[in-house]
Amino acid sequence: MAFPKKKLQGLVAATITPMTENGEINFSVIGQYVDYLVKEQGVKNIFVNGTTGEGLSLSVSERRQVAEEWVTKGKDKLDQVIIHVGALSLKESQELAQHAAEIGADGIAVIAPFFLKPWTKDILINFLKEVAAAAPALPFYYYHIPALTGVKIRAEELLDGILDKIPTFQGLKFSDTDLLDFGQCVDQNRQQQFAFLFGVDEFCIQRFINFVVKLGFGVSQTKAIMTLVSGIPMGPPRLPLQKASREFTDSAEAKLKSLDFLSFTDLKDGNLEAGS
Repeated sequence: MAFPKKKLQGLVAATITPMTENGEINFSVIGQYVDYLVKEQGVKNIFVNGTTGEGLSLSVSERRQVAEEWVTKGKDKLDQVIIHVGALSLKESQELAQHAAEIGADGIAVIAPFFLKPWTKDILINFLKEVAAAAPALPFYYYHIPALTGVKIRAEELLDGILDKIPTFQGLKFSDTDLLDFGQCVDQNRQQQFAFLFGVDEFCIQRFINFVVKLGFGVSQTKAIMTLVSGIPMGPPRLPLQKASREFTDSAEAKLKSLDFLSFTDLKDGNLEAGS
């Protein structure tokens, strides 16, 4: 199947979902967030409602609203908006996939269901096929993140013959440290023109990541760091995640300054509120 839009390539930002201090989504800053990505970082492709975006901590209604806001605010500014529509429920995934098509998203991605897990390639592909069929005009991407899903089916194995089952399949977001598996995916699918997005790319700022990993690093800390570097209040994560500690944010800010990564040096205006 041919798609009219150009192939997804280059930098793809996994977006954070900004929230207020009481855990509601802060839609008001998404337009500012788009401008920051495009003008300050040169990023014009985004991945919405994934792990960094706490997609699986949001209700279906909230996920729809977040997707709509990114598509609307990104119009004529972003090249491609990929919406993660994975869920534990097939019906919810299909609903989100249909919605993504309706609002003009550029593609959809799906994580493996991780409570009642698919334990074989064929079962997983059957699940993905049903979601992809709900939005047959959109490019489809598989979001491979076995450390969180517990689904250990190798991406290389999954891709073998996948176009026969999912004709809209266009690529893979690979968030794993198994570089052999990733390399085999690329090497064995050169003729397919798939997009391969590598999601464990911390090596780009290795000194800083090595520093913060020792302090404890995850989605909560990512939100705190994004507030530091962008000046946009990303707010706390949603429960069960806890806010990054003041000790973490102070240490991260000092390290960013020492590495000349931090443009916003005065963040004492209350935009970054950390828990203890």
